[in-house]
Amino acid sequence: MCEDDHTTTGMGRRALFVTGAATALTLSSVSFASAADGRTPADGTKATKTTQTVKGTLPPGAPDFVYVPVEVPRGVREIHVSYTYTKATVPAGTQNNALDIGVFDERGTELGGKGFRGWSGGARTEFFVRADDATPGYIPGPVRAGTWHIALGPYTVAPEGLPYELTVTLTYGEQGRTPHPVYPPSRAKGRGRAWYRGDCHLHSWFSDGRRTPAEIAALARAAGLDFINSSDHNTHSSHAHWADQAGDDLLIMLGEEITTRNGHVVALGTDPGTFVDWRYRARDNRFGTYAREVRRAGGLVVPAHPHATCIGCNWKFGFGEADAVEVWNGPYTADDEISLADWDNTLVAAARGSRRWIPAMGNSDAHRDPDRIGGPQTVVLADDLTREAIQAGIKAGRSYVAESKSVELTFTASGSRGEHAGIGERLHVDPDAPVTVRLEVKGAPGCTLHVVTDQGTLFTAPALPESGSGTAEWRTTASYAAYVRAEVRHAPTVPGLPALTAFTNPVFLGT
Repeated sequence: MCEDDHTTTGMGRRALFVTGAATALTLSSVSFASAADGRTPADGTKATKTTQTVKGTLPPGAPDFVYVPVEVPRGVREIHVSYTYTKATVPAGTQNNALDIGVFDERGTELGGKGFRGWSGGARTEFFVRADDATPGYIPGPVRAGTWHIALGPYTVAPEGLPYELTVTLTYGEQGRTPHPVYPPSRAKGRGRAWYRGDCHLHSWFSDGRRTPAEIAALARAAGLDFINSSDHNTHSSHAHWADQAGDDLLIMLGEEITTRNGHVVALGTDPGTFVDWRYRARDNRFGTYAREVRRAGGLVVPAHPHATCIGCNWKFGFGEADAVEVWNGPYTADDEISLADWDNTLVAAARGSRRWIPAMGNSDAHRDPDRIGGPQTVVLADDLTREAIQAGIKAGRSYVAESKSVELTFTASGSRGEHAGIGERLHVDPDAPVTVRLEVKGAPGCTLHVVTDQGTLFTAPALPESGSGTAEWRTTASYAAYVRAEVRHAPTVPGLPALTAFTNPVFLGT
């Protein structure tokens, strides 16, 4: 192997350019000899690999993305990149260094362009790309000659800067054959119009998860799920690895968690092979473009964990483009309670039909053990177990969220003249006409049943018996309650926070 050291120290040799959204930084190029011109080792053979190293330090306030161009000559079979960076000693309350990584091929780094070839964020310290294979998170395909770009994402930078080192190795030789992708079918056997259980926010080892698609599918079946949605961070590389996990009993939809610096959003059920860019902030006014791209690809736009406390997780883009919102994410915590209350506050504007309402859903966001797939799960009334039918049920709000497969509920509102409406629907009654709200629950021992309106919680039933089953009724009018929705809650384990067992989308009341 022939090695060259190419060192770039600091930020002196650079160029700023505009990607179409935020500014980014491009460093000086790393160049390699072609295979024909490879250096000859002492034994007289031609080099099959060449390696170069790039070093530098990113300062505080560095752009969100820093690109290192790599001039790839003809005859390259594989590009391999490894990297390290230094954690600093920082005082309490100061963020330490965190550096993400990915790669774009010779088609460039243009925002929304065709050059994307993979992203692992901070989950891996090395990756490779070649025609017949790639590291999980990366896209197999020909290694063509031209300027490739290693993308560095300084997520947080310590006050003294972020020192990094990249090692780039090119392997020369004949390229393999790129496998033809096979994707899971868009329908499963189903039960006709029925309630179907799903978890639409899951991470595999194709991003920062630790589970294989096979492990995820097995756990989904054990959790009683009928459908799941892949949602690896900022990559579609897993899409071609789910087909053999689907079956008559499990619909597998394909998507992505679009992880920006101002919040995360799940692209739910996009066409196979769809990649959606994430390199923008709210101030760039670009989210609408990519939300529409998700919908053009047949997907739903679902802001995830909008009040999460992790850096960059809090949702800053508004909800004008949302098809649904993930109110409950993983084990129920205080930020889920805030998300639930915030979502509830949006329902009043929609109660009189003056504005489109945004349905709520819940997902596990499971990454690794002991994260529980299907905890929580969204239970959707759909015409069949197909991608389109499940999406239609979610978008219409014909759904409730439950902590596990053991929890079942029915929630309806009815009028005195035979009018009837279920979850996500409107009960058309006169303002002062009597309305009966009925909640039936199974699988929730010791839990309390609540009816919530635009005024707040107006009815609470006694705790359910050990059987976990019970029924509650409450009477109101459309003039008194613009909408009704149900919550089932455990006894508090944290003072003031009785964790959810389940909750429903609303039933709106009135003409």
